[in-house]
Amino acid sequence: MIFPQPQSTRWRFGHSLLLAVLWGTLCVSLPRVTFAEDTTSDFGRDIYPVLQKACFECHGAEQQKGGLRLDQREELLDSGTVVPGQPNDSELLRRLMLPKGHAEIMPAIGNPLEKQEVAAIHQWITDGAHWPDDFTPPPHWAYVKPARPTLPHVANPTWIKSPIDAFVLHRLEREGLAPSPPASPEKRIRRVYYDLIGLPPTPQEVNDFVADPSDQHYAQIVDQLLARPQFGERWARPWLDLARYADSHGFQRDDLRDIWPYRDWVIQAMNDDMPFDQFTIEQIAGDLLPDASESQRVATGFHRCAPTNCEAGSLPEETRAEQIIDRVNTTGSVWLGTTLECCQCHDHKYDPFSSRDYYRLLAFFNSTKREADLTNPKTPSSIQFQGPSMPLANPERETRHAELTEQRSEIDQQQQARRKVLDDTLVDWVADATHIDVKSAPKPVIAAAKKVAEEWTEKERTTLLDYYAKQDKPSQKRQKKLNQLDKQIKEAEPDTTLVMIELEKPRSNYIYVRGDYKTKGDQVEPGTPEHLHPMPDGPPNRLTLARWLVARDNPLVARVVVNRWWAQLFGQGLVTTEEDFGIKGEPPTHPELLDWLAVELMDNGWSRKQLLREIVLSATYQQSSRITPKLRQIDDQNKLLARGPRFRMDAEMIRDNALATSGLLSDKQFGPPIRPYQPPGIWTKVGGQRYNYQVSPGSEQHRRGIYVVLKRGSPYPSFLNFDGTARLACTVERSRTNTPLQALTLLNDPVYVEAAQALASRVRADRPDAELHAQLQYAFQLCTARQPNQAELATLEQLYYAQFQAERAGDDSLNEENAKNAAWYAVATALLNLHETITKD
Repeated sequence: MIFPQPQSTRWRFGHSLLLAVLWGTLCVSLPRVTFAEDTTSDFGRDIYPVLQKACFECHGAEQQKGGLRLDQREELLDSGTVVPGQPNDSELLRRLMLPKGHAEIMPAIGNPLEKQEVAAIHQWITDGAHWPDDFTPPPHWAYVKPARPTLPHVANPTWIKSPIDAFVLHRLEREGLAPSPPASPEKRIRRVYYDLIGLPPTPQEVNDFVADPSDQHYAQIVDQLLARPQFGERWARPWLDLARYADSHGFQRDDLRDIWPYRDWVIQAMNDDMPFDQFTIEQIAGDLLPDASESQRVATGFHRCAPTNCEAGSLPEETRAEQIIDRVNTTGSVWLGTTLECCQCHDHKYDPFSSRDYYRLLAFFNSTKREADLTNPKTPSSIQFQGPSMPLANPERETRHAELTEQRSEIDQQQQARRKVLDDTLVDWVADATHIDVKSAPKPVIAAAKKVAEEWTEKERTTLLDYYAKQDKPSQKRQKKLNQLDKQIKEAEPDTTLVMIELEKPRSNYIYVRGDYKTKGDQVEPGTPEHLHPMPDGPPNRLTLARWLVARDNPLVARVVVNRWWAQLFGQGLVTTEEDFGIKGEPPTHPELLDWLAVELMDNGWSRKQLLREIVLSATYQQSSRITPKLRQIDDQNKLLARGPRFRMDAEMIRDNALATSGLLSDKQFGPPIRPYQPPGIWTKVGGQRYNYQVSPGSEQHRRGIYVVLKRGSPYPSFLNFDGTARLACTVERSRTNTPLQALTLLNDPVYVEAAQALASRVRADRPDAELHAQLQYAFQLCTARQPNQAELATLEQLYYAQFQAERAGDDSLNEENAKNAAWYAVATALLNLHETITKD
């Protein structure tokens, strides 16, 4: 593969000009959110939850910094910190209103309170700081089972396309806002393509929708996208972040492992729209289901994805304990939206989970076979990653393996017969001095040959016979064939994958004192947190735990799941702290909508596709993302959902988009991970297996990003530059940054250089007879799904001609066709680097 050399100064100037023009029209800034102030306050609804979240950590039952306690009415009022009816004299309010970073600001830990929270406390003090005598702290909203709420009344019902819109519009009207108009047809179809399959629409698909942007046509497109096999590839990516899926162990050795069949299982399960409750059960305990199928056992790879420490000096039991702890923490994050890690050492400081709860959960995972063990007990510094794993059925390979094995057995029998003949003639052969070259023969052979046959030990006779066989032509020929068959047999062996396997006899379970597995406290039995719904009947194993997780009585799972899906579509969840639904997490911006979505999911058989369909058909989702000055002032973070979503694509989608736009993308699915280009030397490491990174051949390297090999110690560099993760732990929400490295990646990474070359070729091949401006319009539409305006088109033409002239001026012998190629490459590179190209709008 040949990549172009760095571009000329004129090219860089033209490229920068185009980027500056389009960036200036597309970028927006994001300060903090403000809401209209409520004129009334309810202590249980508006005040106590704020005090609980922000104050009780330092001024509650556990500790009273500065001698101040705020979780009891008498303590609060007697301290003089709050003066009823006089907010200007209340020290608590003064501290809450101080700027971030001030030495006296409260809370001293975490972020300052939101404006509406401070306003509520101000109003409460103004109204007399009423704290009811019979007040009982209400249960935290997340621990109350969701119920289907009544749809609210709205003033403008004609805007509503879905019950979702009723909840959103009701909140907007309460805040004195109106929703944004629908996005243009080009933006709507582009948005829903990226959200449902992670790939761009073709120009023809865009043009067809622009010609008929009706609700019926849009719904038809949505249904077609939900049925495409690319749906599973797009939606498996965030789940694999949660599952901490990777192709290596991690830590210093970081050897590769075979677990890609689990990745394929996730993709297939999502394409099949496997109900989320079944999706959960099979991953937690598929091996414990009656007559578990191969697919159900593969699904248990979810908890085999955890990093495994096989470094020299690591202890097998410590490694096993770390694996189990990781499984508890991951289960809490993924299904409960809860930070259970605190309970490893002590009771949770904020949420109603105890250390005993934690180790009762741990007991469910403590009876599986270990993942690492001593290679040799006499050398405890040597640790080897082991099972449990399982082979995958493959009839073709099994037949081929059996045929090759039979061939090998026949040849091996012939070889053994020949060896017997050689053994019978060994004494005479050794006696002939011409057969053993003292200059080249191994020393043990020479030493044995100097002895008389009667003095040979058994080992010396075998040494001489082995040497004789290597010189024997028939033996050499058969051995060569045996070596070939050994290689073919290995290639025909079935693929394997890591799975969970339960021990016949469960281990005993104890609380780890201060989280140390070596210091055992009270013995515990498997069980679920006491504060949540009761565990269903059944044996105390992972299957019962999985059924407890997806029980209708569980107040958390459905909420956590729909909130995460909402965040994938809108850039943030209705609960912005996706990983924490506890007291320290943010309350939902639309609590009734969150509960409606959760109940809707469960009532529709836990169907992911059905719920996503409901969301993307809503008027809320289809709004324009344009931000007005009023919205920028009132709700710049779009928590009120007065406009559509707009944010940069994730790392894998950016690469997939470039390959698809350029025509390079391979639609091949499943199988072992692929290896696209990456800089040399990245996989160099000390210890463990050594790997020679070879770029996958042909179109294999152009498959989707979900198939790219993920080595934890050295992840794919361009993904890291766009906030991809090494998946060393469960990742609930990726960060989204903007750095110069991202622009440099899009400009110089060979994957994107090749994509730019292919895009330039595609445009000229698809529009061979068109005028330049028509070709530029087509190229622009390929990247953005819309037609360029006159200013953008003029800038593209200027860039093209500037680069064309620069190439001809630099080399008079350069023919016109080569200059056109260079000019088109410059245009294609600029288009693939546009902010709009890598942004879902």
